[in-house]
Parts: sequence; structure tokens; C-alpha cells
Amino acid sequence: MESTKPRRQRDPDRRERILTAAAELAARRGFHTVGMADIGAEAGIVGSGIYRHFDSKEAILIALLDQIMARLQAGAEAVLATGADERASLSALIRDHIRVAIQDRDVLAVYHREIHNLPDDERRRLRRLQRHYLEDWVHVLAPLRRDLADGELRLAVHAAIGAVQSTLFFRSGLATDRLTELLDTMAHACLGVTAAPSELLVTKA
Repeated sequence: MESTKPRRQRDPDRRERILTAAAELAARRGFHTVGMADIGAEAGIVGSGIYRHFDSKEAILIALLDQIMARLQAGAEAVLATGADERASLSALIRDHIRVAIQDRDVLAVYHREIHNLPDDERRRLRRLQRHYLEDWVHVLAPLRRDLADGELRLAVHAAIGAVQSTLFFRSGLATDRLTELLDTMAHACLGVTAAPSELLVTKA
């Protein structure tokens, strides 16, 4: 006789809850101080349940960093796929990065604090993806700043992204709208480009 006991269903949101909990704890305390039991408690999951999704704390960290890099890449690809002019595209890249920095602040902060703790092959892989993302900015900026040499273009892009990401490590207490406005102004100033009058509508990943 077949058992009528219902088959246990895996919570489809559990993996995301684990990653969110890990990011929040790591942003507050540093990833190296956080244990699997801590992550489970924060996510409302029995510690052993984490191992159904991740076999180690390092695997959680890699998944977190992959997640935020994929989000940035998807945003850039969506902007460039619109075929808009360079100024509109650059403004859209800036505004998408601001959205990520505000909405996914914890995960992006973990990326910058913890990437050096990854195994060499994973660190090199993520750094390569990061360079490709920066190249998208440089490619769009170059026609707008023909007065800059290649190294100067790259410096400007790093400065603009650094301005946006200053919010990761300093809590200003500003309302989101005001914070977004100021970061937008500062990033455009770093690039020496006037902002496009309205942002592009891009499809979110």
C-alpha cells in the first residue's frame, strides 16, 4: 500500500532568504565573524537546512557576490540594448548603479569588503566581470569626453562609481530621493558630463 503522506516541498524562497540574511549580518558584523548558525537564525531556518542549498559559508559568499555582479551587468546590458545616444546611456548607467547601491546596499558592501577573501580563481573571475562592467562605462563616456586620454577616462569612471558607492560605508541619514539626487549630481560631475534630462526606462533583471 502506497503511503498517503504528502511529499515534503522545498521552500523556493529559502535560498534567497539565506543570502539576504548573510548579507545583512556581514554588513553589520563582517563576514568572517558570522557562522552558519547565525545565518540560519537570521533567516528563520534551522542551521542544517542551509546545507541543502550551500555546502559552506564560502559558497554563500560566492553566491552573494555573483548575485550583485549579475545585477549590475544585467542593468548595463539593458541600458546599452536601448540604442540611446551616449549621454542618455551614461545617465542611465549612473542611475542604475545608484539604484543598486541603495536597494542592495548590504550585498554591494559585502562585495567590496570580502572579495579579497575568496579563493584566487573565484576572485579573478569576479574581477574580470567587474572590469567588463567598467568597460561599458568607458565605451559610452569616450565619445563624450574626447579631450581625455584612455587612462583619464578610466580614472573618471572609477571616480564616478566611487562617488556612488560612498553611500555603502557612510550612512548620511538623507531621504532616498535626496540621496539619489545628490549621488546623481556627483557622479555626473566626476565624469564631466551634463546629465540627460530624463532617465532611460530599462528592464530590470
